[in-house]
Amino acid sequence: MMKQLAVAVAALVTSAAMAVADPVLGTWQTEVDDGAFAHVDIQPCGENICGTIARTFRDGAEFQSDTIGKMLVRNMEPAGEGHYKGKVWRPSNGKIYIGKIDLEGNSLYLRGCVAGGLICAKQTWTRVQ
Repeated sequence: MMKQLAVAVAALVTSAAMAVADPVLGTWQTEVDDGAFAHVDIQPCGENICGTIARTFRDGAEFQSDTIGKMLVRNMEPAGEGHYKGKVWRPSNGKIYIGKIDLEGNSLYLRGCVAGGLICAKQTWTRVQ
């Protein structure tokens, strides 16, 4: 029983350490969409990653949008080598899409797709330093 508990704790610590080390974690700036952009904090949510709107900007000035605190990137599952798949929410129309992320250095390529992933809208996000 103690050995099983120790193995379970070790597995939990290992998975938590892997999530913390994931290079996609941090704050990312979206592209301008409908005249505004946001800073999105990407953090672990279970074994996946999620992104919550932390700050919003219009015409370069910060403003208090009703989208702050809402989840934009939803349950993105790591698919290896900087690729993730899950769901994304588009605040301008309130719809949730099939989501894909590809991470390359300080650029995050995000796609929201319909029709089984055949038709996608794309954005390139940049890491906020």
